[in-house]
Amino acid sequence: MPLFALANAGLVVSGDFFAVAGNPVGLGIILGLVVGKPLGVLLATLLAVRLGLASLPRGVGVAHLAGVGCLAGVGFTMALFIAGLAFGESPLLDSAKAGTLIASTISGVLGVVVLVVTGRRARAKPAAA
Repeated sequence: MPLFALANAGLVVSGDFFAVAGNPVGLGIILGLVVGKPLGVLLATLLAVRLGLASLPRGVGVAHLAGVGCLAGVGFTMALFIAGLAFGESPLLDSAKAGTLIASTISGVLGVVVLVVTGRRARAKPAAA
């Protein structure tokens, strides 16, 4: 998917790609998608469970929720749409696009790693007697 987004984002990847993403707009988007989304998903889910509005399936724990929360940061389509509305033809649009693509990649990799490690740990636990 990030390759699809890259092809359709209209962003030229050059030597200054990471410099463009490193300005406050790009960094804000990266932090929002990589930290904010997982935190929001995790806290909202735990709150719903705590209030009795929802229950977790058997075998699903906080680590699974954290992994899914990380995968929520891959939502680049709406982020690119909103960036286009917010920045128009401004030079900040390239920073927003670069930050979105970097954040989506980080979120996807992080989510997969968390879920794979969590799954391996669950399989490695001995069965309760």
